[in-house]
Amino acid sequence: MRTSRRIILVAFALGAAAVAGPASAFDGAAVNGTDTAIPVVSAQSGTAAALKKAAPSDNSTQPTALQYAAEGGHPIAQWKLGRMYADGNGVMQDDLRAFEYFSRIANAHAEDSPSAPQAAIVANAFVALGRYYLDGIPNSKVKVDTERAREMFSYAASYFGNADAQYDLARLYLKGIGAPRDTKYGARWLGLAAQKGQHQAQAMLGQMLFNGEQLPRQAARGLMWLTLARDSAAPDETWIKDSYNKAIAKASEDDRAMALQMLEHWVQGRKD
Repeated sequence: MRTSRRIILVAFALGAAAVAGPASAFDGAAVNGTDTAIPVVSAQSGTAAALKKAAPSDNSTQPTALQYAAEGGHPIAQWKLGRMYADGNGVMQDDLRAFEYFSRIANAHAEDSPSAPQAAIVANAFVALGRYYLDGIPNSKVKVDTERAREMFSYAASYFGNADAQYDLARLYLKGIGAPRDTKYGARWLGLAAQKGQHQAQAMLGQMLFNGEQLPRQAARGLMWLTLARDSAAPDETWIKDSYNKAIAKASEDDRAMALQMLEHWVQGRKD
C-alpha cells in the first residue's frame, strides 16, 4: 500500500475516566447501541481514501459467475472469492489472490455507512487485510507491517464496531505490537469485543480477570467470561477450554456461585 504520509486513523483521547476500572468496563451487562466509549472515526472526505489501496486485477482465464459478479464490484462475491482463496476451498490456496479481493472491498466501500447492508463484509475485509499485514505473505509484496495491521484493525474496530477487529486490536495493545503497549486501552477494546459475544475476547478477558493478569483480580467475573467462551469455542481452540478448566478447578464455591449469577444476568440482558 503506497501512502504519501503516515496514516492516523483515530486520535484517541481516552482519559482516566474512560478506563476507570474493570468493574465498570467489564460488569457483564449487555451493550446496546454504538461504542460511545471509544471515539469513532468519521468518514470525512479523504480519510478513507488515505487508508485504501488499489488492488491488482484478477487474471483468471475462466471466469465463473461468481468471478463475473466480483469483477462487477459486488462485495459479497469478492468476499466469497477472497475466502475461497484464503482457505483453499474449491480452488488452489492463494493468499495473495485473497488479499487482492479483500483489498477491492476496502477500496470501494471504506466510507460506506456502518449500518449499510454490506458493512459487516467491509469490516471483515479490513480485518483480513490486517491479519495479512500482521504475518505478511511469503514471497510476495505483502510484507510484515505491524503498524499497518493496527491501522486496519483500528478502522474496522472504531468505524464499523467490528468485534473481531476489536479483539485483534486489543491483542496488539496488550502486547505492544504496532503501537506502544497500553494495558488499559487494550483491556478496554477487549471488553467491547467480549460484550458483543466475541468468544476469544471473552476467554482472554476472563483469563486476565480470574488470574489478575494486567488487571485487578475479579475471579467470579473472569469465570463468567471463561464459561461463555468455553461454550462457543471451536474444537481446535483448546487454549480456551484449558483456561476454563484451570479456572473452575481453582475457583472457590463463592466464586462459582457469583459467576453463575453474573452469567444469568448477562444472558438475560442479551435476551432483552
